[in-house]
Amino acid sequence: MSAAAVEERKRPKRRGLSIIIGIALLIVLGLVIWHLVHRKPAARGAQAQVVSVAKATTGDMPETLNAPGTVTPVATVTVLPQLSGYLTAVGYKEGQDVVKGQFLAQIDPRQYEIDKQQAEAQLAKDRASLAQAHADLARYTKLNAQKSIAEQTFADQQFTVQQDEAAVQADLANIRQFDLDLTYCRIVAPVSGRVGLRLVDPGNYVTASSSPGIAVITTITPTTVEFAVPQDSLGKVLDRFQSGAKLTVTASSSDNTKQLGTGTLYALSNQIVTSTGTVTLRADFANENKILFPNEFVNVKLLVDTLQNALLVPTAAVQSGAPGNFVYRVNANDTVSVIKVGIGASDGVHTVISSGLQANDTVVTDGMDRLSDGAKIRVSGSNAGATAAKK
Repeated sequence: MSAAAVEERKRPKRRGLSIIIGIALLIVLGLVIWHLVHRKPAARGAQAQVVSVAKATTGDMPETLNAPGTVTPVATVTVLPQLSGYLTAVGYKEGQDVVKGQFLAQIDPRQYEIDKQQAEAQLAKDRASLAQAHADLARYTKLNAQKSIAEQTFADQQFTVQQDEAAVQADLANIRQFDLDLTYCRIVAPVSGRVGLRLVDPGNYVTASSSPGIAVITTITPTTVEFAVPQDSLGKVLDRFQSGAKLTVTASSSDNTKQLGTGTLYALSNQIVTSTGTVTLRADFANENKILFPNEFVNVKLLVDTLQNALLVPTAAVQSGAPGNFVYRVNANDTVSVIKVGIGASDGVHTVISSGLQANDTVVTDGMDRLSDGAKIRVSGSNAGATAAKK
């Protein structure tokens, strides 16, 4: 049998096998489609979001204003010479604390001592002239009573006495001026404080009011801190200040890592700065430890008032969005509702809720990224937020 005949016999068998395979594939495909069509849909539901929660509680909340401030000394005095002369001595050390009246420097007094001696000599001379004028006037008075001298001579002698008396008064004033000059030769501290770096050395010739002066003294204790608050906050500050309340002011380092001191508000500026819309306030600090340094930048916290029995929630629970300020309140069925709230003062940890919630309402504090109104939740086991809310 030829090869062609053999091949011809195999063809029907292959065709039949292909048909069988095709039918089997169709059956399998049909079963798959039937299964997909008649399969019961899996129950679908939103997966519960793991969150942390806390209860709204009542407590006291301080109302504070935060602002940057500057340590402003009560007095900064540049000590200037009041007269001219050579500086013969300096009696202070750089950075030394001095008290009012303490010796600082000495100007050569010899020229002023000589001037005073000359004034005293002139005084003695004028007093002698005055005594002679008084003697002549006494004699002229008797002669005038006897009509033995001209009336003009008697009147002239009276004027001479007045002139000599005026000369004596001028001499006394000159002596007092030289006494004052001698006092100015000894330069003392006009205020208590800390002396800065030395500005002039002994041996230099100084002149009256010469720059840069002899020394600069800055009062360290007590001191003040100057800061500004927005004009919108001024009303409540004024009400409390004018009622006689002592408003506490706390100063902290520029990085807020260390509290530097506590003082009391004692003065408000008399006008608002139009360029910034703020008003400048000043607080007094005892600064007994001298930690507040002149012109240092500090962070200031002004305690305006304390709210009693306020409704508080952790600050992390308060969100801002399309509804305004809102929180996610936890419902009894483990879902949440978006509740619009009014907020008040905050200390960074807790925020006052003025409307929208009640005490003991539970709010979400963490895990809010995928929450929406009505979403299912599951409270975290650790529930760090609830722990933080408790007082």
